[in-house]
Amino acid sequence: MRFSVLASGSTGNAFYVETKRERLLVDAGLSGKQLEQLFAHIDRHIQDVTGILVTHEHSDHIKGLGVIARKYRLPIYANEKTWKAMDGFIGDIPLEQKFIFPTGSVRTFGDLDVESFGVSHDAVEPMFYVFHYEGKKLALITDTGYVSERMKDVIRHADVFVFESNHDVEMLRMGKYPWNIKRRILSDVGHVSNEDAGLALADVIGDKTKRIYLAHLSQDNNMKELARMTVSQTLERKGIVVGESFQLYDTDPARPTELISV
Repeated sequence: MRFSVLASGSTGNAFYVETKRERLLVDAGLSGKQLEQLFAHIDRHIQDVTGILVTHEHSDHIKGLGVIARKYRLPIYANEKTWKAMDGFIGDIPLEQKFIFPTGSVRTFGDLDVESFGVSHDAVEPMFYVFHYEGKKLALITDTGYVSERMKDVIRHADVFVFESNHDVEMLRMGKYPWNIKRRILSDVGHVSNEDAGLALADVIGDKTKRIYLAHLSQDNNMKELARMTVSQTLERKGIVVGESFQLYDTDPARPTELISV
């Protein structure tokens, strides 16, 4: 199993995962042209995607969804409430390309099992995914105001985490955003801070965990070095030292990661 964080942040989100038989895209929050360019960066083509999984209906996750689904006749999977919320924003999708993927269920795509789980965000029914392949586990979780015990139970002991580390609390509080936006981000249906990411990761890292990728970093209220440092220090306070059994990385909102093996 290999993956790439194609884009992660308020300007657009897209995540790609592949196995020997399947090639799945999670979210399509950029224009069709931008998505095609991101795929070219990892030497892949959207026409080979076997399905698109949707996390929620916010525009930075579905901006290019309708365009690429129609152009390449790609099946789309989302829960029922998200389908209803997307109505009117992604255009008409042929019925044969629309599939329901209930929250809290497991769906098999060829040789890949995908487990969906609910998160806490200001969308109708947001959910993220854990990918299971040949004994390996890849957990993807961003866009949540906090990480509940239920979420931790689903993602725990993953080989690789792609985990939200959205903002530094003091940078956000002192920054230029209006107070109503700050309050939303800091709320239980907003985004996870660097420190809260470290605290949550301390509860889910297992013996199999080899790599953690910090994602959905705010361009205005965070810095890559600060996110890594805060998460590392928070883990160390819990007795978990980065670099001993696993590595910690950041992701760049404007540049996709290479294809990474799990």
